Amino acid sequence: MAFERLGTATTPRQLFSSTPAQRVALARQQFFEEGVRPSGLVGEAVIQSWLRCTRNHSDRQRIVPFDAVTPSRLHATLGRNRELLEVARQELASMEGALAGTDCRVILTDGEGVVVHVTHQPAAAHQPVLRKTARVGVNISERMVGTTAPGIVATTGQACTVDGAEHYFDVLSQMQCAAAPIRDVAGRLAGVLDITMEARRFGFDAASMVALYATTIENRLLQAQSRDHLILRFQASPTLLGTPMEALAGVAPDGTIAWLNGAGARLIGRLPEEACERDVESMLGHDLASLLRLQRREAAQPLRLASGLGVWVQARLKAADGADFRHAVAMAGETGAALSIEPATALGASAAAGGAEPLVSDPMQAEAPHGETLREHSRKLIEDALAAQGGNVSQAARQLGVSRGTLYRRLRGWREEDKGRPHEVG
Repeated sequence: MAFERLGTATTPRQLFSSTPAQRVALARQQFFEEGVRPSGLVGEAVIQSWLRCTRNHSDRQRIVPFDAVTPSRLHATLGRNRELLEVARQELASMEGALAGTDCRVILTDGEGVVVHVTHQPAAAHQPVLRKTARVGVNISERMVGTTAPGIVATTGQACTVDGAEHYFDVLSQMQCAAAPIRDVAGRLAGVLDITMEARRFGFDAASMVALYATTIENRLLQAQSRDHLILRFQASPTLLGTPMEALAGVAPDGTIAWLNGAGARLIGRLPEEACERDVESMLGHDLASLLRLQRREAAQPLRLASGLGVWVQARLKAADGADFRHAVAMAGETGAALSIEPATALGASAAAGGAEPLVSDPMQAEAPHGETLREHSRKLIEDALAAQGGNVSQAARQLGVSRGTLYRRLRGWREEDKGRPHEVG
């Protein structure tokens, strides 16, 4: 096969075909028989996958092997992906409910393409491939089964669909699949969400549906994996908060943006590669102390970003041990004054109507030290609460709204940290 000719065509080509099947058939002829790149007939993601597959799989007509899944392999797979499965549980159930009247299967794989969840529904007689593949523990990566939507996503990290004969192996030519990536706080591919159907075509926009649910699962995963981060939820309209369209950002204890979801990246720009370029004030236009004070408000508050764009934002401080200090707010006053827990207030209606005051002009907000980190902020809250309660841990925990065990763990950790610090020499 003359793959060196890919990208150039020496003879006139049929520019249009009447059906998708005809276009794919022509693309396969050009690519596999003539060595010509079939640009415009199939997507670039499929072409690139075909190129990779020709290096790993020489026989397109062979039967694709689907290895048996041993109990030990199944247990190890589920154990490695426990967190992903936990945050995805609700959305997977919702998806499967919506698709219950179709022959579709919802498949979730890990970042390597190993199935960790599949719709629990026996495959029909017209679904011979699904009967073999729709099993937890089966590896459906591109390396194992050639071109498929979940295989491409696991390889490239980009959402895609693969339709019929766009699959590399002939045995998969009756499959339709659409898949989207799920990323973690480190930006790594944590999983792939896929909708697959055999012997029939999708009667709906499967790509949009899978993208919507994958985004929701990713947002849940990002928040679940955040430890000692200030989590910001923001959008140009407050009605979008709490939906898959909300922007999310995680602010680290050192005052840098640790991660952004897709919507957040689009609103404030892609996260820079270098940590030194992620300063929250330069990216958002507000310092850490100002953002920490947003926790006082239950409803979304107006905020103007460094770009000049106005957004509505909510903030939540999540400690390393999972404690949520959303309502633990140090009130303005003299040093050593008792800590006050401010109850949630119904500001949603007035905020949505534009009645909320801008963050910087609210005279009731407590001033925090300009350079205070999240860790210092939460420690100060606890120390102030203990002082106000005369050292009584139970009462301080009740005041902060956390468990006594959580407070003991935090105090014990700080004592160990303090012991490890060198004493200052006067």
